[in-house]
Amino acid sequence: MARIAVVGGTGHLGKAIARRLAKAGHTVAIGSRSAENAAATATELGGLDFGANADVAKDKDFVIVTVPWSAQTATLTQIRDHVGNAVVVDTTVPLVPPKVMRVQLPEAGSAAMAARELLGPDVRLVSGFHNVAAHVLDTDALVDCDVLVFGDEVEARNGVVSLVADMGMRGLSGGALANSAAAEALTSVLIYMNKTYAADGAGIRFTGLTKAPPIS
Repeated sequence: MARIAVVGGTGHLGKAIARRLAKAGHTVAIGSRSAENAAATATELGGLDFGANADVAKDKDFVIVTVPWSAQTATLTQIRDHVGNAVVVDTTVPLVPPKVMRVQLPEAGSAAMAARELLGPDVRLVSGFHNVAAHVLDTDALVDCDVLVFGDEVEARNGVVSLVADMGMRGLSGGALANSAAAEALTSVLIYMNKTYAADGAGIRFTGLTKAPPIS
């Protein structure tokens, strides 16, 4: 079992990820800018460890960053000197209100590549969880979508794919970190689909992948 910090773990996506990973038996710590909020979420999830973002990022196998685009720079700056050899998983999608149904990728090409610029070349960076509805993930229901994982280091990428399987979903390698732009852009499309077709958490599923592991 892995030691995992969920930075921004009091938000919808962070809480949902932490809940599933803890249920799978991993050792999970909740990070937040607010100690009070971190403590409340940790208690709600069954007494998990908690603390400030920089503190929980220390001595972990994985550090999962679940903050909005507006907070990405500040959050990554807080943790970058503390993550060590951990795999940092950035879930950030560059949504720019109020036009969240329109793709608006940043100058770096994607939120993941912006994270690479902030963290530097030595941090083991992976991105993922862009297209999963947090409110569905925060239940025991089957999540009817695949989770794409991107990264330039194969071992780190495959480690996150394994975590996705532990959470009861099918994780798929999407290739290099630069490919994260496709999944990040697709989030705006899915928001549009949800509104247009009155869906409750539309997702994506890849077919014809005979070697891909089944969802549990």
